[in-house]
Amino acid sequence: MESGAVPAAAPDAPGAASALDPADWRAREAAHTARADALTAAVRERRARGEAHPVEDFLHTYYAWAPGRLRRWHPGAGVELLGAAERAGWAHYRATARGAAVDTAALAAQRGRTVRWARAVLDGARGRPAQLGCFGLHEWAMVHRASPEEVRHAGLPLRLGHAGTDEVVETHRVRCSHYDAFRFFTPSAVPRNELRPTRESQPELEQPGCLHASMDLYKWAVKLSPAVPGELLLDCYALARDVRVLDMRASPYDVSGLGLEPVRVETPQGKAEYARAQRGFAERAAPLRAALVGACDVLLAASPPGGDGGDGA
Repeated sequence: MESGAVPAAAPDAPGAASALDPADWRAREAAHTARADALTAAVRERRARGEAHPVEDFLHTYYAWAPGRLRRWHPGAGVELLGAAERAGWAHYRATARGAAVDTAALAAQRGRTVRWARAVLDGARGRPAQLGCFGLHEWAMVHRASPEEVRHAGLPLRLGHAGTDEVVETHRVRCSHYDAFRFFTPSAVPRNELRPTRESQPELEQPGCLHASMDLYKWAVKLSPAVPGELLLDCYALARDVRVLDMRASPYDVSGLGLEPVRVETPQGKAEYARAQRGFAERAAPLRAALVGACDVLLAASPPGGDGGDGA
């Protein structure tokens, strides 16, 4: 039980495992806000100036969650906040006689399909060994034989030029298992991929060595919020931010102008460097993935029969 936690009153907090007194949960809330502000400071400052960053802004464009939303701390499902009557009016919360708690039943009823899908994808990856042989070639396949106007990050030059980039794709084994990377392959690169991932096959193909699967832990934490603790949400965000840096360092783009050293995956040394980092991220992601599966299980246990809300992706 958390320090400062007291037993929850069963009639007021069905399913709650613990309660936090005001001094403890407000301290956690303040620490969370400070950490969120530190993690997103550069993003918020650039937005205020109207500037964009092709590496760091990805987490707030592709995943479409504003930096400010990360500041709001939640205790997660199964925790009653004592003296938190103001939260009774928050989305997906309910009042208790002593404060407020996340309304797991209502949240599960609204997002049941999403929760079941998230659990299938997360648990599928959790049960597989990490595959470390893709070397980030998904980013290269996204610009294979593309015209200059089709290059996704037009503001960044290709480190090896168009012909050199195409040659890397054409002389390497391409084995991308992640649908949300594969769907951006150019038409000429699609048949070069050994796999044909689809949205439907995602639970069968997701694997923990995939950088995009690790970044997606942030997506799942957002979709499960407020049933996940704020600390877990920020852990997933911090991991996704670090993974994104490697993703772009190993890409065909020249990121040296952004102060980043390229990982030259077209060389044996670059492949070894990429695989080491990949393994480290997989190890870092494992406990976060397990915690997200646990949050799914709490919600599914509270799900009413026939609850089928959510978008499923």
